[in-house]
Amino acid sequence: MTVDLTDVRNARAYLMRVVEPPAPALAALVDKLGPVEAADRVRSGHVPDCVDAETSARREQDLVANDFALAEGVGARLVIPEDPEWPAWPLLPLAQATLERHRCGLPLGLWARGPVPLNEALDRAVSVVGARAATGYGAEIAAEFGHGLANAGMTVVSGAANGIDGAAHRGALAARGPTVAVLACGVTINYPASNSSLIDAIAERGLVLSEYAPGVPPGRHRFLVRNRLIACLGAGTVVVEANLRSGARNTAATAAALGRVVLAVPGPITSAMSAGCHELLRTGQAVAVTSVKEIVDSCGPLDASPDDRDRGEARVTDALAPEALRAFEALSIRTGRSPEHVALASGIPLPRIRSLLPELELTGFAARVESGWVRAVPAG
Repeated sequence: MTVDLTDVRNARAYLMRVVEPPAPALAALVDKLGPVEAADRVRSGHVPDCVDAETSARREQDLVANDFALAEGVGARLVIPEDPEWPAWPLLPLAQATLERHRCGLPLGLWARGPVPLNEALDRAVSVVGARAATGYGAEIAAEFGHGLANAGMTVVSGAANGIDGAAHRGALAARGPTVAVLACGVTINYPASNSSLIDAIAERGLVLSEYAPGVPPGRHRFLVRNRLIACLGAGTVVVEANLRSGARNTAATAAALGRVVLAVPGPITSAMSAGCHELLRTGQAVAVTSVKEIVDSCGPLDASPDDRDRGEARVTDALAPEALRAFEALSIRTGRSPEHVALASGIPLPRIRSLLPELELTGFAARVESGWVRAVPAG
């Protein structure tokens, strides 16, 4: 039986309105039955207790038509896993993770406001996060990184907040590069209001994303849930400034748990805004970065020059088979990764990873170190 994609999109829109993400029990039901039947069962209340606990409070809120009308009013669309532009590869670690304290779990869909196809925007992406109460030093570094990453052909992902987030977005926009803002509210709400013009500019040239239905207001818990998407959508997360206890450090911890590269910018030892970065570096949770090149070396494909890609020049990784390339790109050039870590980041079964890593070592693409496996560049 063929299911109409409109029915699937409507079902997912209804379920996204009904739950507070992430909702692992509902996600499992959708995987088992499909979104249309899962939505029908949620509406009727004929669901397992674990799903009922996630959906019963709102299951009578069938606002699908209103949600699509609100989205249309700001030029937004609902992107779902059944769409060609769904970013399945960047989101893969969320499908595999069972890390409750990091609020992991796949989104049922993503409301997207902006002209860029979602999968294309996230093909080469880096997340840049940091303190809202940024210092002048931090804001300058974030803007320079945003500008430089955009010039290197990479998308800057952040949360549109004041401080570091906003500076990174503005830097990318100044370079006329794509940037993605992930909100903790519906895409119809520009939050914070002080960054309203910035969010509008991002929507004109990049994307504004949310897994919350149009019109849903921001909430403290929603920022923490939102952070897992920021942590996952970039190949790495750069922390420019952060307090010892902050949302940026939460994002960094989630990124590490998902197998993403975590990078931190050193700052003055007298600055409280750099204390979180220094703690990440001191405990080995992050690698220090001081330039765009270092970020690209750690997070980007082997050849980062957009000019080279435009000319179609060969890359040394072109010789790698698809699985070998995925394993290679899951490695860091500085921090040793365990086979388990590489399996999670690449989405390749662990037994296969255990055979791929020695193969990459023999061909010069990987090296074994005391802490695990690192990325290498073949000679010549």
